[in-house]
Amino acid sequence: MAPRAAARLELLGFRQVHEYKPGKLDWMASGRPTEGENSTRPRAGTVARKDVPVCAPADRLADVRDRARGAGWDAAVVVDGERVVLGLLRAAELAKEGELSIEEAMRPGPSTFRPYVPIKEMADYLTGHKLESSPVTTLDGKLVGLLLKADAVREAEGCPDCVRKMI
Repeated sequence: MAPRAAARLELLGFRQVHEYKPGKLDWMASGRPTEGENSTRPRAGTVARKDVPVCAPADRLADVRDRARGAGWDAAVVVDGERVVLGLLRAAELAKEGELSIEEAMRPGPSTFRPYVPIKEMADYLTGHKLESSPVTTLDGKLVGLLLKADAVREAEGCPDCVRKMI
């Protein structure tokens, strides 16, 4: 918000006024709430599963595999101490020899998507690229969740106008 607009809001009695300089897309990419007609449509960040197993690069693969499968997952996301996505473990990686470290077994630097991407766009991408899932991250790379293709397709089918609109 422009400094002049912020000052006017303060004059009107608003107390929690913040100047957010980076812009609307950055706001949305950070997973912050939005308003308006388009805000109710499902997006990558609202459909992504937040309970995806996470692990560190130094963890042992057998331990992560047991934890992930025990929770009903065939994937895990590799993150650092700040939850920045470093890698991804899909079923093929989880099936590797259990004594490997996660760093040795993971797919490094997976493609990630921002929370604001429309669910129809995500469903089309995951289907077209034959991917079962993709991490959703904030602008600074922090994990929001793992978007499963099945969830994206189901949500997109229920929302025919879930396409990207100009801001």
